[in-house]
Amino acid sequence: MSRAGAEADRIVVGVDGSDASEHALRWALDQARVTGATIDAVIAWQPVVVFGYLPPPGDFDVEGAARSVLGGTVAQVVADGESPPVRQHVVEGAASRVLVDAANGATLLVVGNRGHGGLTEALLGSVGQHCVHHATCPVVVVRPSA
Repeated sequence: MSRAGAEADRIVVGVDGSDASEHALRWALDQARVTGATIDAVIAWQPVVVFGYLPPPGDFDVEGAARSVLGGTVAQVVADGESPPVRQHVVEGAASRVLVDAANGATLLVVGNRGHGGLTEALLGSVGQHCVHHATCPVVVVRPSA
């Protein structure tokens, strides 16, 4: 369902390389095929802090690792079939804040739920919880299929 006079519908999906985020991306792609929306796949990263100090430059490239995880996840999921456009965004910051900010003006925000089994599977993780409470658009929390 497209809004008259608005930019094309946009679905933001959080990706972190987990099975849950792969399921979320697949769900978002299926939704985009139905609605004609584009996908913004977003991964957040933060500098590594060790005992209150940033590591010396040249150590582990956290941003590069995040970019690799996002690219690999998108390539794997998109390889399953024809795909709507998927734009990839690697953003520094806390995942919950990055996703809420990215979803500003979006049609939908999609996040995965990393259920751990039993009672904890019924609970939302901290990122999903934050998104559900603070996003300005509808939020879909995708649970991995059994």
